[in-house]
Amino acid sequence: MTKYAGGALIPGLSVDRSDAASLSMQLTTRLRDLILSGALPPGTRLPATRVLARDHGVSRTTAVTVYEQLASEGMVSSHVGAGTYVSEEVRPHAPAAPAPEGVSHVTKDLTERYFPRLDHPRTPRPFVTGMPAFDAFPMAQWARMQAKYWRGSRAGLMSYPEAAGLPALREAICQHLRANRGLSCAPGEVFVFAGAQDAFVQIAQILLEPGDAVWIENPGAIGARNAFLSRGARLVPVPVDGQGIDIAAGRAAEPKFRAAFTTPAHQHPLGVPMSRDRRFELLEEAEMAGAWVIEDDYVGEFHYGRAPLPPLKALDAGGRVIYVGTFSKALFPAIRLGYAVVPPGLSEVFTRTLEAAAHGVSHSVQAVAAAFIEEGRFSAHIRRMRDLYRDRRDALLEAAQSHLGGLLNVQPTETGFHTVGYFPQPRDEVAVAEAARAEGLATAPLSRFALAPIAQQGLTLGFSAVPRIELQRGVERLANALRAAPR
Repeated sequence: MTKYAGGALIPGLSVDRSDAASLSMQLTTRLRDLILSGALPPGTRLPATRVLARDHGVSRTTAVTVYEQLASEGMVSSHVGAGTYVSEEVRPHAPAAPAPEGVSHVTKDLTERYFPRLDHPRTPRPFVTGMPAFDAFPMAQWARMQAKYWRGSRAGLMSYPEAAGLPALREAICQHLRANRGLSCAPGEVFVFAGAQDAFVQIAQILLEPGDAVWIENPGAIGARNAFLSRGARLVPVPVDGQGIDIAAGRAAEPKFRAAFTTPAHQHPLGVPMSRDRRFELLEEAEMAGAWVIEDDYVGEFHYGRAPLPPLKALDAGGRVIYVGTFSKALFPAIRLGYAVVPPGLSEVFTRTLEAAAHGVSHSVQAVAAAFIEEGRFSAHIRRMRDLYRDRRDALLEAAQSHLGGLLNVQPTETGFHTVGYFPQPRDEVAVAEAARAEGLATAPLSRFALAPIAQQGLTLGFSAVPRIELQRGVERLANALRAAPR
């Protein structure tokens, strides 16, 4: 630290007059940080108040206030006629260690195995996955319902939310599942979470012990995978074929599994629906192993051809399936609202655990969502969006047929928000995805979803987020990227 007659010359100490914080607060905070970091070591003489004031364009009163505050915190000491010094009692913080010792062994051991979530753009663009059509959401209708809610009783509006979920929403979810997914359940079996990801984390905490074996689809959903990793689970990658998760391969890899995670309605990311026979095979395997099946029905409401098979949960006679749904896809992601339907035998432990440890989801979000369902607006919205997404899917497939021949084999799909395109010859998936990004497109290589090497090579192609004309132009730009990317 450079010194001069008036005390230490402190580089980098400045004030921002556009900052909401007062000048004295800014100087106090920055001097404190310099002292605690060791940049101003114990015993360092600080500038006199008149010098500090002159150097930084503040009043002397402000400078006096700064030193008085630091003195009250024990950071500095003043001696009449001798000046102000950094206190000898201060112990600067040591630099942060690269591998902190204060974290759990699970977090420390698995940090490198966490997969960052996909870097989704905040605004819609061609081929982004999992993003609904913002342009078609009934915003005015939703706003009126919110306004009506906020005119209600203050006690109901402002109290702590129920940990398990608002009773009206739990009942409404049952109503929705019966009508739209052929799944019957009781409100006491429904638990509301801050999105599906929160549900996976809570389910893992309640049902799994560190080291438990969990079958995970390979390739598979990244968010759920991270939830199980955070619990210290031992993930068992199970390949996916044309019928869904390969039960025989899972049995060969780990017959004594504790749980299996699956996306049967629209496998993520490959998009294949699980066959009827494979569904019963998975349920039988779980029964024999005494394992739980965690079913992610993230886009189960959206199908564009014949009626889909019912959820695994609807076929579950043995009480083995935990069904997870979300409103992020059917409504909008910022709502952060999901739910789980658990077997009756788990209702009490979920209730007691969540009441003891969970904070619940905002009353206002739950209440408006419940009213949206009860008044029939949710079902009407889903019907409209099915038609819209069918049209956008068709636009993608038509444009792919015109522009991607010999470059990418885009697969038809009857469900979900995205499909996949396979390379006709081996390619550098990452290089192609980067070339597509340079064209303003949001796509990801299939290997990005894999826990173990997979044979499939290709890209994810979302069609839900943008109008058909943007999809068509996006396909043309993707063709350019495929031609330009290294082989």
